[in-house]
Amino acid sequence: MSSELLSVQPNELKFPFELKKQISCSLRLVNLTEDHVAFKVKTTSPKKYCVRPNTGVVLPQSSVDVIVTMQAQREAPPDLQCKDKFLIQSVKAPYGFSAKDISPELFNKEPEKDVHEMKLRAVYVPPPQPPSPVLESPEEGLSPRSSYSLDHGDQNAFFTDTNTKEVSELRAKLTEARAAITTLSEERAAALSKCQLLQQELAQTLTTKRKAESAQSHQRFSFLFVILVAIIAFVVGIIVY
Repeated sequence: MSSELLSVQPNELKFPFELKKQISCSLRLVNLTEDHVAFKVKTTSPKKYCVRPNTGVVLPQSSVDVIVTMQAQREAPPDLQCKDKFLIQSVKAPYGFSAKDISPELFNKEPEKDVHEMKLRAVYVPPPQPPSPVLESPEEGLSPRSSYSLDHGDQNAFFTDTNTKEVSELRAKLTEARAAITTLSEERAAALSKCQLLQQELAQTLTTKRKAESAQSHQRFSFLFVILVAIIAFVVGIIVY
């Protein structure tokens, strides 16, 4: 819907009516001109509706969103019929004009002032219906909640069994690791003992070898001494005789 200066979308305000609940609708005001356009929104039931902003300026080739909120109602009208209406007034404004410059006299109809008006009506529509519940079949005999509870219980049982199995496997692996550590410790102790025994045998062997070499050296020295003494005695005997 257009007022030559502004295009208003949508062309009617639809409120999904619910008792004791505030309901909001939005309007979009589109400036179709190259001028600044000031606007004002009025309603036939100002105590029933809150309009924000109810006045303002739309820049050239721009748009402004207006939120219309219906206050919570205690009673529903017959057949959801609504007689409330809204009036949107618009007028060209000077360059640089802002919402602070708007006054009530700006929208007064005068011979030299072109004030455009557009009427909208409010419409009550039934609120959206929730999805229908799932009907339980005679064979099942269980409500969806009960079925969910059972499924959830089965899932818990499954996870419990799985956790128990994992714990058992971990315990078995831990036992195997402990046995392997014990075996390695025993093998290490045996290796150390064998190494010490080999060291003792090597020490004994070296000692025996040294003793044998010492005895052989002593025997060689004694034999050489005897030969030397005999040679000296022989030489002395020749000299003397």
